[in-house]
Amino acid sequence: MILLENALDYENYIRLRQSVNWNCFSKEQTLLALQHSLYDVTAVNETETIAMGRLIGDGLYFMIVDVVVHPAFQKRKIGTAIMRKLLAYVEENTPPGGRSSVSLISEKGKEAFYESLGFKKIPHEFCGCGMRKVIYGEKRNA
Repeated sequence: MILLENALDYENYIRLRQSVNWNCFSKEQTLLALQHSLYDVTAVNETETIAMGRLIGDGLYFMIVDVVVHPAFQKRKIGTAIMRKLLAYVEENTPPGGRSSVSLISEKGKEAFYESLGFKKIPHEFCGCGMRKVIYGEKRNA
């Protein structure tokens, strides 16, 4: 297995999301999102992309999204390797004397994995509950 930086493409993104039964976004949205990622890491086993993770953000606040390891390759520390690369990117891009905030939304049941990498569940002593809102676009007539 090798890790590639900034090599995630649309087809592998969709295939990996589908492998864990995640909903997909429109092709237009997905292509734009992939173009605007700060950094992504993919794991490749021979010729097949088997895992991915993306980092988005503005230099102060970062969010880790789309961490997926194909079910056939889970429990092999591939997700850990991807997360370490994503976090290393933030560390390398946090200036001396600065600080960066990294957040994510854990898939239900995967919280312990992220806690093992130093993330804290919210709420905690400094933060209230994480919150989320999904907005659906109206159907357009073609």
